[in-house]
Amino acid sequence: MNLLDQKCVPCEGGVDPMTKLDAISMRDFHVADWVIDEEGKHISKKFTFKNFKEALEFVNKVGAIAESEGHHPDIELGWGKVNITLTTHAIGGLSQNDFIVAAKINDIK
Repeated sequence: MNLLDQKCVPCEGGVDPMTKLDAISMRDFHVADWVIDEEGKHISKKFTFKNFKEALEFVNKVGAIAESEGHHPDIELGWGKVNITLTTHAIGGLSQNDFIVAAKINDIK
């Protein structure tokens, strides 16, 4: 399964989040450069750029992905750096949607 070909599905809650072990497996197979927090509820990645302008352009591309997928990361923008954190708030942990968005962010050119 290629996550770049997948589409996020709306999550209104009522389903369990991934276990940390399942999240590690999904991460290792699809987005190995992302970090899972200790509780297994968030994945994150830090990106670096030459300057603020490049970082902002990247954030705008991430925003377009988020809107297209209906799944929105937490974004921290600074001079030459962007920190992205993904979780599925409705279930209090990780879902496949987080990994789909992470893969699409990794694919930004």
